Amino acid sequence: MLSYLSAIGVMALIYALLSLGLNLQFGLTRLVNFGVVAFFAIGAYTSGLLAIAGWPLLLSFMAAAFAAAAAALPIGLLSLRLRDDYLAIVTLGFAEAVRIVIQQESWLTQGVQGLPGLPKLFASLGPASDFAIFGTLLATTLVVAWFTLRLGRSPFGRLLRAIGDDEAAVSALGKDPAWFKVKVFMLGAGLAGLAGAFYAHFITFITPEQFIPLVTFYVWMGLIMGGAGSVRGALFGSLALIVVLEGSRFAKDWIPGVSEVGMASLRLAAVGVALILITMYRPQGLFGGQKK
Repeated sequence: MLSYLSAIGVMALIYALLSLGLNLQFGLTRLVNFGVVAFFAIGAYTSGLLAIAGWPLLLSFMAAAFAAAAAALPIGLLSLRLRDDYLAIVTLGFAEAVRIVIQQESWLTQGVQGLPGLPKLFASLGPASDFAIFGTLLATTLVVAWFTLRLGRSPFGRLLRAIGDDEAAVSALGKDPAWFKVKVFMLGAGLAGLAGAFYAHFITFITPEQFIPLVTFYVWMGLIMGGAGSVRGALFGSLALIVVLEGSRFAKDWIPGVSEVGMASLRLAAVGVALILITMYRPQGLFGGQKK
């Protein structure tokens, strides 16, 4: 049971990192990124491939975050010319393009066969490795949350909020919002790449099928339920999402006649119902409107 709970905790923290990155992009600057999973995948495969090549895990993690941020640069430049709805379409298409490239370039990624045998973080600790990963990931998430909280309260963060509220007014005041948008998009993507590295070296086996648009959907749902623009909302919204998803796994014990396939649909329905209820009774999210 403890191993199961630690694994759930690790996945919750990975989604928390993804939500914190998206919160910078959308919560502050209103950049609609429907391609979160693309940067997640880039981070996972970058770290995995470099680790297989013999790189130390610390360097492979750093490279994962850098590669994801670098991949976000052209998308960030596109955001300067696109409205929110067009940017959403572009990022969604980019995510699918990344997945297809990973699937087709089997000479590098082994395609649909995936990358097995990735080195696990703290593998020398044996059964206790999951707890060590959880502790490291918890510390990392808390540091990132503290950083994003301070960033949101800094002049840079206040400018990002102003850009999200009224970009034309910011331009009229003599500020150029262009590179601020690019920087925050790259920063959010870098956090997604870091989350991907943690995921790869926790699961130790990655395939293209693990990086489907549903992952982006889950990250958005967690952020919306928690409250966009709130660091606390990004953290606890991700936790609430994982609780709903994992709690629904046990529904088959008291719902007779439901197959495993049907249960997967019920899990999505449970997330949808939770989202509808929050939208109806708490449209700003559980922690929306708060400054923390």
